[in-house]
Amino acid sequence: MLVSEELFAPISPGIELCYQTFGDPTDEPLLLVMGLGGPMTWWDSKLCSQLADQGFFVVRYDNRDTGKSTKVNARVTRPMLVKAFAGAPAAAPYSINDLAADAFGLMDHLGWKSAHVTGVSMGGMIAQTMAIAAPERVRSLTSIMSTIGKRTVGWQHPKMLPILLAPTAPGRTAYAEAAARTWKVIGSPAYPTDRESLKSRAGETFDRGFNASGVMRQMLAVLTQDNRQKALGGLRMPVCVVHGDSDPLVHVTGGRATARAIPGAEFVLIKGMAHDLPEQLWPTFADAIRRTANRASLVS
Repeated sequence: MLVSEELFAPISPGIELCYQTFGDPTDEPLLLVMGLGGPMTWWDSKLCSQLADQGFFVVRYDNRDTGKSTKVNARVTRPMLVKAFAGAPAAAPYSINDLAADAFGLMDHLGWKSAHVTGVSMGGMIAQTMAIAAPERVRSLTSIMSTIGKRTVGWQHPKMLPILLAPTAPGRTAYAEAAARTWKVIGSPAYPTDRESLKSRAGETFDRGFNASGVMRQMLAVLTQDNRQKALGGLRMPVCVVHGDSDPLVHVTGGRATARAIPGAEFVLIKGMAHDLPEQLWPTFADAIRRTANRASLVS
């Protein structure tokens, strides 16, 4: 298994993304897009290796404002987020469209004219936006625990907003404790992850360069995103939508709406899955991504 060191790609003036590759560069390109506040390591290296074993050249990366990628210099306050959550106009430092442009910039850096794209949560929103903006560059789309930008679907459970907006205490230990508590709330009840593993992942996230302000900027991009329902109806590449029936952060109606909006999309509903990528389900995710990519091969 070929695994690269962490590399850096200049994307646009002032934006540089950190990324890593798994597998043979001659295999089918697969771009993995992570969600809100998540560095690329939330795509576990073992899952990336499983995907590489399925015939993909896998690239995972840190979105701007996460991990080792560029941190944007712009202020977002909690009152701004509350207003945006309530539907009031808000000026976000950047948009989901900008994050999609970052992903295309990384593909350009890699020399990829097109790729299979898989996104989780906010990453699913980015992946959907990529497919709409440049469908010729997205061979297949797998959207996991995400939604379409329409406020009447994919809503958050009311208990989530205070958790998401809670101030983060300084220091690695405090962050790891708080993150583990949050992940326990959003984790899959049927596929639990033990607390020590959660704290270990949180510590790794902090060490990669956790930035609370960056999470707030990403959150505002999510809250101000466009409604993609109509545009998704124009997609013709193979699409698979995966969602859990126990998701408190993006209600399952978001996944159902995504699948309904896209002609021919496959919808995979996983009982007992919430808003995480538990190891027990890695084969399910890998099979869905491979199956969807195979459909692209049949029509190409």
